[in-house]
Amino acid sequence: MESEIKRIEELLSYQILDTKSEQELNELSEMASLIFDVPIALITFVDQDRQWFKVNIGLEITQTKREDSFCQHLLTGNIENLIIEDTFNDPRFCNNPLVNNNPNIRFYAGAPLSTPSGNILGSFCIIDNKPRQLSSEQIKVLHILAKKAMDFLNFRKLILDLREEIKTYVERLRKLTNSVPDGIFQLKMTSQGILSFEFISEGMIQLHPTVTMQEWLNSPEIGFTLIHPDDLEDFKAKLMDSFTNLTFLNIEYRVLYDKDFRWHSMKGNPEKMADGSVVWYGSFHNINNRVEYEIAIDQIVFDISHVLRRPVSTLMTLNNLIDNEKDISYETLVEYVTYFKKVSEEMETYTLNLNEIYHRKKELITNKR
Repeated sequence: MESEIKRIEELLSYQILDTKSEQELNELSEMASLIFDVPIALITFVDQDRQWFKVNIGLEITQTKREDSFCQHLLTGNIENLIIEDTFNDPRFCNNPLVNNNPNIRFYAGAPLSTPSGNILGSFCIIDNKPRQLSSEQIKVLHILAKKAMDFLNFRKLILDLREEIKTYVERLRKLTNSVPDGIFQLKMTSQGILSFEFISEGMIQLHPTVTMQEWLNSPEIGFTLIHPDDLEDFKAKLMDSFTNLTFLNIEYRVLYDKDFRWHSMKGNPEKMADGSVVWYGSFHNINNRVEYEIAIDQIVFDISHVLRRPVSTLMTLNNLIDNEKDISYETLVEYVTYFKKVSEEMETYTLNLNEIYHRKKELITNKR
């Protein structure tokens, strides 16, 4: 019972039951019909309660009850083949409805369809409505045809298994890419300049909430309408340069975002295709925080070099005057100290103001994340 359960499980793993006819198997059965000069040639599979015909040359029905099937006697694997020269003389089949009624089987010869693990899925068989005999050479041919059929089935199963495996990996990759906040893409440009996304992750929804995934797939050019007008020409020029010279694509640009503009980048490695098109594998990023930070740093450098330069220069001048003045009077010294205090207070005010400005800037950058 346990072995039969495993046999059924393996049969189902071939995904063959109730499938359409396939040319390779049809041709093998037609060849058997011609070689053995029989009206019926079948490739059968025995399910839990039925015998189903994947190929039924010369037979109109597509299945029978399992209890009426001939090839069920092959399932144990104890016999190399099943040859019934005359069903009327075999007590196992003389009362079988397939013998006494259509298709009136009198002769049956079947070779098992055996899997690499040893399970018998069904048979490759030939049938006639009159008694027959087969030579050892003919039986050998029947086994060769059965093996060819099984080779095809094993290759077919391998392809199906690989497709399932690829599907699993694709689904896993899709989940991984969709969890990334950036937009991962595979972008193609033809030699005529036509753009198309062959893949794009759902991270694009976070980058551009107003554009649906289907809109990106239907027309990548929609991205051009989101780019700041002052950056669009440079964006297109760099894209064409990467297409022409196969240089690494690295563009920084501003995009429209909730009535404001934010900085984005597009990076990708180009690959030339045989048809002349170029495919980029890369990603879109929101680099607004980085750019805002760089702008803030530039402002700090500017403020330090310009705003604080005057009081610092004044202090240095006063210091030089004191050093050079050997007989400095008390009144003059008080005057210098007063001025020192005034300049120091001025510097402190500048510093406090700068600190407040940078703090507000930091909060602004943080809130945009």
